[in-house]
Amino acid sequence: MTSDPEAAPPRTPGRPRSRAADEAILTAALESLIERGIAWTSIEQIARRAGVTRATVYRRFPNLTELLVRAIEWEYRNTDPEALNWPDVSAMVSDWADQLSEPRARRLIRRLYGTLDDLPELLRTYDSVHGSHRGRAVRDVLKRARATGQLPPHSEPETLQQVLSGAALQHLAAYPDTISAQDVEAYFLTILRQAGLAAATPSCRPSPSRRGTER
Repeated sequence: MTSDPEAAPPRTPGRPRSRAADEAILTAALESLIERGIAWTSIEQIARRAGVTRATVYRRFPNLTELLVRAIEWEYRNTDPEALNWPDVSAMVSDWADQLSEPRARRLIRRLYGTLDDLPELLRTYDSVHGSHRGRAVRDVLKRARATGQLPPHSEPETLQQVLSGAALQHLAAYPDTISAQDVEAYFLTILRQAGLAAATPSCRPSPSRRGTER
């Protein structure tokens, strides 16, 4: 019987865990997943990137799956559910535009959906720590828009939320990662207008050239 190269070696007593090492490992795991994909990500490769030994990684995480699950939880650790209480459709679309104009965020989401068949735990983790909260917030905004007459009375927020989620995945697949937030915002507003959105106050975001100088 052959040994599993990704299985944890026997644990031995050692120094207390270092928070800096924890963060280096989690960061390395995320960057490896983004740059190389799940097929080319390994404990050994993550350890090298983090500047630690394999034993240091295994003292914290029993296997690659657990490490990547924890890395995704860590990535979205500062997500504030209150920040998703968008007051209206314009604020919601503006927030989506900001997220989907970040190249790193775009690549990470594509990688997560790419693991659906081989490592579904990762997408489930993303959904539990981030995706499901956004989905509920989107439905709440769409319900309010229907109640105020901004959307037709026959519109179904649950269905429209799924349409928007599908449109986001299409955008990740079909548009370059250099796209501006303004262009992403226009993309979603066009879709919503096709669904009957009566009016949406344009956001006051600066032009792409100004956004680049303000960061």
